[in-house]
Amino acid sequence: MFQRPANHRVSSRELVALGTASQVPTRTRNHNGYVLFWDDEVILFDPGEGSQRQMLYAGISASALTRIAITHLHGDHSLGLAGVVQRISLDAVPQTVPVTFPASGRRWIEALCDATAYFHQERLALQGLSRDGAVPRVPGELHGPATLRAARLDHSLEAYGYRLDEPDGRRMDPVRLAAAGISGPDVGRLAREGTLRTRHGTVRLDDVSEPRPGQSFAFVMDTRMCDTVWSLADGVDLLVIESTFLDRDRNLARDHGHLTALEAATVAARCGVRSLVLTHFSQRYTDAAEFEKEARSVYDGELTVAADLDRVPVPRRR
Repeated sequence: MFQRPANHRVSSRELVALGTASQVPTRTRNHNGYVLFWDDEVILFDPGEGSQRQMLYAGISASALTRIAITHLHGDHSLGLAGVVQRISLDAVPQTVPVTFPASGRRWIEALCDATAYFHQERLALQGLSRDGAVPRVPGELHGPATLRAARLDHSLEAYGYRLDEPDGRRMDPVRLAAAGISGPDVGRLAREGTLRTRHGTVRLDDVSEPRPGQSFAFVMDTRMCDTVWSLADGVDLLVIESTFLDRDRNLARDHGHLTALEAATVAARCGVRSLVLTHFSQRYTDAAEFEKEARSVYDGELTVAADLDRVPVPRRR
């Protein structure tokens, strides 16, 4: 059984944007790359060119990664995989790191993982996706109780979006626990078994706790508007979504398989998203304020027009 690396971050839920450009990097925006810290999981999404260096700037070690998830095999979402994998090997990362990607892109994934000569000591599990649904766990993978799902998007080649859902739970009320005379190991026993016999009688879990809805995260990259965009975003706490174009160029967006800032924000508003992160901006635009203005015309929740190395926390529980 693998032990978690000593520098692995825990009890933190936030997104780190390594890069926020689409197609080509600019002087101020690196190719795509996003790291989600979710308790014991650290997922690298869409490592574009330069992701390894951006991880260094962000203070993120390759040893911390528990999964790499790739939406599709365009270069701005995958060229950095070669460097990240070689760094995982160089650092002798002990845990198995699954690499999730559309099955039709396997030949490119395999080429990136063996792009140059190096001493292979990485532990990877290549997982090609061919249908919607929960992403299987693999032996040796470090993970928590949350479920990662993938669903097919509508782009110019096979592409998947991702959603991470934490199961619902319960929050113990210290005041009611104390009144019932329950403390120490008995708290855990009550949580596991649902009831606990005490000298004062039987205490039910419902008597000393209240529901705690699970949190959720969605990652939607290159796609036209489709049903999957809505289902992935539905009710999530944090949505990271491409907004390659502004609404004035919506015909270009549709032709090239992308969303506009207005479309992305409309999805967030109608789906009840608590925190919206817009990213994947075309090099044709130089003023990020235009994206904010367009999004704010329909969305009034927490909004981040992402810049490289931004850190966006998952909102506090409801």
